[in-house]
Amino acid sequence: MAEQVPEPDGTPAAVRHAEEVMGTVFSFDVRGGEPDAVRAALQEAVAGLHRVDEVFSAYRDDSQLSRLARGELTVEDCDPEVAEVLGLGAEAERVSDGWFSMRYEGRLDPTGIVKGWAAERAARRLAAVPGVRGVSMNGGGDVQLLGTPDSQRPWRVGVSDPLRPGGLAAVISAAGAQELAVATSGTAERGAHIVDPRTGRSAVTDLVAVTVVAPRLTWADCWATAAFAMGSREGLRWLESLPDVEALLITAGDEVRCTGGLASHLG
Repeated sequence: MAEQVPEPDGTPAAVRHAEEVMGTVFSFDVRGGEPDAVRAALQEAVAGLHRVDEVFSAYRDDSQLSRLARGELTVEDCDPEVAEVLGLGAEAERVSDGWFSMRYEGRLDPTGIVKGWAAERAARRLAAVPGVRGVSMNGGGDVQLLGTPDSQRPWRVGVSDPLRPGGLAAVISAAGAQELAVATSGTAERGAHIVDPRTGRSAVTDLVAVTVVAPRLTWADCWATAAFAMGSREGLRWLESLPDVEALLITAGDEVRCTGGLASHLG
């Protein structure tokens, strides 16, 4: 159930909601817009997330992804979103020179791109509601920000410190940006779950976390995963080469490395 939260005078009303889906929690914060229209769009966005889970779940034998991987379906037989996601994943593989991969243990598995893509799509659905001024969409710790919460302040996102539970490594500000995404890949929350595509086994690097800041969560999520697999030196060098991308990398030795323009997003 969406919750409408009163805000201080002069700021857009907030409609907030949290939904458990895709094995995590998606949190919505929508500012402005007519509340009934926002709630209707929110219902559609939530239904869309559950549909994505049905189509792309690697844990359900009857999902379109599982049936596609077994050869029971072709891409043309699947929902159009399957071809869209596979196309985006292929682009991520190309840009990362294969460090981002849609295969796991020889099996088709685009789940590394699905969550970020789904969260970004849901956020944009809500931002399209007339009168909505700002949207914050948090999908399991990865965030898509659109617009502004009010006329006085930007959206801000705290980046957890992987070596100091409960602490923050940085605070990212969306000041001056109409769209900004923050995505983190690492071992603090889920352990060693990122795969080295060269070996097919868990990536062994000097990193504990990579946080990427970019306009779109679809790509920020992919780039954080790829850079983590690369390791701190190659990952930082590669991230520096990407347009409109900044990043914060933290090593197991508590060394912090940043791209040159990250400071413009801190605050």
